Amino acid sequence: MDFHRRQILRAGAAAGIASLTPLSWGQGAAQFKLKLGTDLPMTHSVNVRLKEAIEAIAAETNGRVAIQLFPNNQLGSDSDMMSQIRSGALELATFPGTVMSTLIPATAITGVGFAFSSYDRVWAAMDGDLGGHIRKSIEKVNLVPFDTVWDNGYRQITSSTRPIRTPDDLKNFKIRVPVVPLWVSMFRALGAAPVSLPLSEAYQALQTKVADGQENPLALIESAKFYEVQKYCSLTNHSWDGFWFIANGRIWKTIPKDVQQVLAKHINAAALKQREDIARANLDLQKKLESKGLTFNAVDSAPFQKALRATNFYTQVKEKFGEEAWTLLGKYAGDIA
Repeated sequence: MDFHRRQILRAGAAAGIASLTPLSWGQGAAQFKLKLGTDLPMTHSVNVRLKEAIEAIAAETNGRVAIQLFPNNQLGSDSDMMSQIRSGALELATFPGTVMSTLIPATAITGVGFAFSSYDRVWAAMDGDLGGHIRKSIEKVNLVPFDTVWDNGYRQITSSTRPIRTPDDLKNFKIRVPVVPLWVSMFRALGAAPVSLPLSEAYQALQTKVADGQENPLALIESAKFYEVQKYCSLTNHSWDGFWFIANGRIWKTIPKDVQQVLAKHINAAALKQREDIARANLDLQKKLESKGLTFNAVDSAPFQKALRATNFYTQVKEKFGEEAWTLLGKYAGDIA
């Protein structure tokens, strides 16, 4: 066989191989088709950054990985999605740590009332040993937590009836809270009447006066359009929570290591960008929400913390999470109890 003929045959073989390589996955024949569920509106920064990550993953894997994003509880409530991801009916999801706590109690520790005084402390904790402690707890139920936690933000209280300035303003106040035992007990300890509902039902509950108020970060107050059914926003900064990006453990093991690395790289990078989004947005969101009719008031958190200390809230929380987790929290939050 002469040199030119070998070149022609090699070129033909290469063309045949190319038709089978990942370049062909982009035509609808993805090797890994994964569903990703979130409980957030499509306009929320988590979903915006996830969409970018999905596109980057598809590009880098030449279409081998196709991730379909289902925002805004399209796959059901958080509880529904938790069941789905545990069974493998759902491959990927984001959950607030506090929401996951119904299955994995340790994930709620970041939401303890008035624990973190600044974002510097939040990220030191979540990127450090407190985050590592929570990650191990998640892995015990055969779920795979990605390394970088997303920002759900500091939570503020909105109301249709009156601004919340002191703990007394919460007395018998009907406030929608997520299906999170930690926050239900916190607001009960403060004298409020918490109404525990998934996010997908919150707007209607406020509209129909099932609840007079709710509590969420400014980004979600804006993206969920709560300003349409609320008048006041009190900057309580009463809790911080983050979103964990989770994969089903059994399905994750079937994905080759190199593909896992591509997913992790882009998802974790997107999480860091989303943290920056929230940091920038917080500077502008108050003005934006004021322009939509919300009236803001600053809040001194000290009386609220004092009111909680006067109850057995912190004692019960410490017992629930255990000495190790409480010590790790104290490393970043100080002595809050």
